[in-house]
Amino acid sequence: MPEVINLADKVEKQLPAELVGFLRTAGEVAAGQGQSLYLVGGVVRDLLLRRVNLDLDLVVEGDAIKLALQLAEITGGKVITHSRFGTAKLRWQGWSVDLATARSESYTKPGTLPTVKPGSIDTDLFRRDFTINAMAVELIPGGYGRLLDPHRGKADLEHQLIRVLHEKSFIDDATRIWRGLRYEQRLDFQLETDTLKLLKRDIPMLETISGDRIRHELERIFQEEYPEKVLSRAEKLGVLSTLHPSLKGDSWLSEKFRQARSSSLPLSGLYLALLAYRLTDEENEQLISHLKLSKSLGQTLRDTNHLKGELGWLADPALAPSRVYRLLHGYSQSALIANLLASDSPVVQGHIRLFRDKLRYVKPSLTGNDLIKMGVPPGPRMKEILQQLHGARLDGKVKSKKEEEELVRRWAARGK
Repeated sequence: MPEVINLADKVEKQLPAELVGFLRTAGEVAAGQGQSLYLVGGVVRDLLLRRVNLDLDLVVEGDAIKLALQLAEITGGKVITHSRFGTAKLRWQGWSVDLATARSESYTKPGTLPTVKPGSIDTDLFRRDFTINAMAVELIPGGYGRLLDPHRGKADLEHQLIRVLHEKSFIDDATRIWRGLRYEQRLDFQLETDTLKLLKRDIPMLETISGDRIRHELERIFQEEYPEKVLSRAEKLGVLSTLHPSLKGDSWLSEKFRQARSSSLPLSGLYLALLAYRLTDEENEQLISHLKLSKSLGQTLRDTNHLKGELGWLADPALAPSRVYRLLHGYSQSALIANLLASDSPVVQGHIRLFRDKLRYVKPSLTGNDLIKMGVPPGPRMKEILQQLHGARLDGKVKSKKEEEELVRRWAARGK
């Protein structure tokens, strides 16, 4: 008879008191409705690993929406329901919990989203990706805290292994290949021997996955503390090349990612720009198309690649600030910082920093209205004067509004 393991103490010690109280209440309400309730997935894994995880997923054997609505009344929270999927998200006082009706899944063909139907906690756990994510903790009174571990996920945690639940796992959903690498590197585990063989066998199945879903997995990798570890492992196993054959997860990328973390910019776009940095224009477009990138992210990659071609001009130490401004103005911040990090030239780096920290904020004091008052008519001539004033400001030739006015008068006197 299998050992009965109870995690009630771990729940009480590792989760905030507000969430512990909620889980007990939720279990009582579910029992009152004649339903069973379980805490499932990553939070159970992290309870056993003593890692902080407040991303709570609950599975209901019965009707998750019915339970969520009653819990919303009790907590005074708000609930968003999706009746088609039997799921709900409950938010209250800064907390949020996802509730789902227990289900089973079947795949009509590889790479498609599964066909779903109501099921039990056992079928719900069997549809998970890896054994370490296929555990549950019972929440109803009488069984509160009892660990359900039908696939020996706890043992795999103790042996630091990432193991699939069945040999068709990667065929059914090849995004699990990326997730497996992500968990392996995050937890400093190893892919279990047979799982590694299946992963290598099924790498071609990534071709069955839409660009949107692959991009989502890449975005989640970029949210990891050290995403370069995942990309390095992916290159060694031949997974990274499925995004594009020219991508590399080498030591250069690892160093640039490390440097990127000192930036105040959102890291996801910056990481992607660095990953794609060594691609040609054509290869860049292929990656943008394959991942179905948003307009803004696609433009970031194009900006990064285009600016890379301008770095030769920026390597001139005698370059005037106004010229630096003209070369760098209009590029996204991610493209600028990617090139700053990627360049080996101190002169180039200095010019990009000068633009980032100072030049982009420099503006002439005089406006179009000021020029009209000085007798300059609206039109192309006014635009030209404003541009020249801006350049003079950038180069330090004028430092005040008064000096700008004197410069405009001298230009006018000379018929400039």
